[in-house]
Amino acid sequence: MALLDVENIAKFFGGVAALSDVNLGVSSGEIVGLIGPNGAGKTTLFNVVTGFIKPSRGRILYEDRVISDLAPYEVASMGIIRTYQKTSIFPALTVAQNIAIGHHRRGQPGFWSVLFRTRPHLEERAETNRRIQEILQFLEMTWAEDFLAQNLSYGDQRKLEIAIALSSQPNLLLLDEPAAGLNPEETTGLMKVIKKIQDQGITILLVEHHMQLVMGICEKIIVLNYGKKIAEGTPDQIQNNEEVIKVYLGEEVEDAGGC
Repeated sequence: MALLDVENIAKFFGGVAALSDVNLGVSSGEIVGLIGPNGAGKTTLFNVVTGFIKPSRGRILYEDRVISDLAPYEVASMGIIRTYQKTSIFPALTVAQNIAIGHHRRGQPGFWSVLFRTRPHLEERAETNRRIQEILQFLEMTWAEDFLAQNLSYGDQRKLEIAIALSSQPNLLLLDEPAAGLNPEETTGLMKVIKKIQDQGITILLVEHHMQLVMGICEKIIVLNYGKKIAEGTPDQIQNNEEVIKVYLGEEVEDAGGC
């Protein structure tokens, strides 16, 4: 049984099909890549999985429970956490404060508990601080704890976004173009971070155009084109799939072949 099952998902905007009967499964512990040309429906699928838009047809199952009718906060509370194509950090807050905000999904004491600094409130603060330090060490960002997010390099801002997602303690992490705008050194570092996250038992589904990253870390790759799934397989199978090469990869396959 897959951790995540996408069953016959279709999404129409007006008369246009953004997704057409898409089926896919993500097993626990996998890193799965979702690729395809711009406009293929990748981010729409992310939005359906996370509850930000409702499917026109089909259903999403997570741990064998239907979640396609849930609100985004309910989906997140189940451990499905996502990042975005563009950085979604709080630039005027410190790195530590950004991570603390992500931790809120685990549940906070009520108003009176905070006001009177009751035991539950103090315990929650201690747990949040512990989690912040754990994530900073995990991502090798302890040096940046008190930096304002806006003063980080772009690459470190992308890493901070992952830190915020990790603070929510995901079981399934959806990464939307995490390598966008990164230089080669930063991309290599990101690949190591994603593998470390997998080693923590977190399942990862990622959308990415950077073929070296996709081919280098994904165990399975799913290809969309015009809202339809046209291929699924290992990196080697995808690199040698004639339809995929024709509609998307082209010469990029040769560039990624040494990964």
